[in-house]
Amino acid sequence: MLVVDDSALMRQLLSDLIESGPGFVVAGTARDGRDGVEKVKALRPDVVTLDIEMPVMDGLAALEEIMDKHPTPVVMLSSRTQHGAAETVRTLELGAVDFVCKPSGAISTDIGKVKDMLLMKLRMAAAAKLLPAARETGDVRGTAPRKAARSHEQAPRVVAIGSSTGGPRALEEIIPNLPGDLPAAVLVAQHMPSGFTAAMAQRLNTLSQVEVREAGDGDRITRGTVLIGPGGRHLTVSKKHRVRITDDLPVWGVRPAADLLLRSAAEAFGADSVGVVLTGMGRDGADGVRAIREAGGQTMAQDEATSVVYGMPKVALEEGGAQMSVPLPSIANTVVQLLARQGPTDGRNPTRRPASALPAREHRVP
Repeated sequence: MLVVDDSALMRQLLSDLIESGPGFVVAGTARDGRDGVEKVKALRPDVVTLDIEMPVMDGLAALEEIMDKHPTPVVMLSSRTQHGAAETVRTLELGAVDFVCKPSGAISTDIGKVKDMLLMKLRMAAAAKLLPAARETGDVRGTAPRKAARSHEQAPRVVAIGSSTGGPRALEEIIPNLPGDLPAAVLVAQHMPSGFTAAMAQRLNTLSQVEVREAGDGDRITRGTVLIGPGGRHLTVSKKHRVRITDDLPVWGVRPAADLLLRSAAEAFGADSVGVVLTGMGRDGADGVRAIREAGGQTMAQDEATSVVYGMPKVALEEGGAQMSVPLPSIANTVVQLLARQGPTDGRNPTRRPASALPAREHRVP
């Protein structure tokens, strides 16, 4: 384990906390990003904890160099400020496995408050699959996609997505590849604490033809719109084709919970729903995609090869809720094809082409 932080106090506190966990050994510490890159090369740690705000070389630059030259699982230490949230979302796109919020800013002497979460994410990172960094698109190149004219028309169909660890990078592969005239709304439950989903939505909006924003209680579900549930709160669909944001108890220990979103989509849209379970630890989403499948909708799960953590998709497939195992680069196109097969709808059951017409590269589950 390598700890990278510009504060000597934080390096000591983090080292002590990490080594209190069974099986963890801190092989070294680094005082800034440049020192961190050099220590990664020299020590070859299994996992790195990396602060974002540091002198000489900040965490974003260090992460890019680590992932490019010495690919290693990284867990970021983040602040909850607006600027810190945007930077944290960017680190997930650049290849960080996950992040943990410092409880009280850059110097968090109360870091012990997040001990259990940090140790759990370090264990998960050590077993996670490293994938190539997300491509540079949209506003990053100065060529933001042209938005379709905003539609206020109620969406006749819905695509409900549940994701966890690795989800932000997966969503950046999916949502910017959806057409602006998508004949459905997309609703996303991404496991994330409060304060970060707005930054994620803003970034995705700059990269996408569809409109992307953080969901608010009572928002209408309209065509060509992506609503991302606010971190730390549940997102569900009401029968009036609006979303509800609630503070109900966590499900499977998480909030927002994909199962609540997916089940509510099945109840509100029935056969006009598509359920997607992306990378993540645990089993959240498995019951929800089964509800969509039983309602006549279509379901899929991200495949193992492209999942950072193959937990949620695996359970969704094994328990029969997900009908297809789809590689990440094909998910957006598969969603569009499934919506096209549903055909025009005026609220009645649509006519579908046979499920056997699925593209050959997708693996269909009985």
